[in-house]
Amino acid sequence: MSATTTKWFFEADYLQACNCDYGCPCEFEAPPTKGFCEGVGAWRIISGKYGDVVLDGLALGFSVHTPGPMHKGNGTGAFFIDERATAPQREALLKIASGQAGGMPFEIFAAITTKALPPQYVKFEFDLKGRNSSARMGKAVTIGLEPIKNPISGAPEEIRVEHATGVIF
Repeated sequence: MSATTTKWFFEADYLQACNCDYGCPCEFEAPPTKGFCEGVGAWRIISGKYGDVVLDGLALGFSVHTPGPMHKGNGTGAFFIDERATAPQREALLKIASGQAGGMPFEIFAAITTKALPPQYVKFEFDLKGRNSSARMGKAVTIGLEPIKNPISGAPEEIRVEHATGVIF
């Protein structure tokens, strides 16, 4: 990040999902379950700023497709921006999302995406219920989460993974 880059931050609730089997092979630099990766994520910003632009209460999301493992790139991506954002807030969220403002995980999106689709300004809906949360970004994308279930008993599993060398984490 250069000295002229606008400082930004946000505290947010974040939901993320992909098309692979649980364990996310891309995080371990393994081939995706279906040979390609499709991932989506959404942030419900509790508080945040981009320079002097307040981002409190807004939402930001993404959708990305890579033809192979995520770390090999050549992806197509789209950003979803809260329709309630003002012009300065939209500009700020796009600079953050595109990686132009620096910071993780947004720099990863810039590194793995070669084709950016036009941003979509949409209504966001979040239903935050812990491990059973969901989010909707306009009519295009819905994320639904649930715990991994034990294949024998069907009971929800409690799983923790510490992996310091993954693509995103």
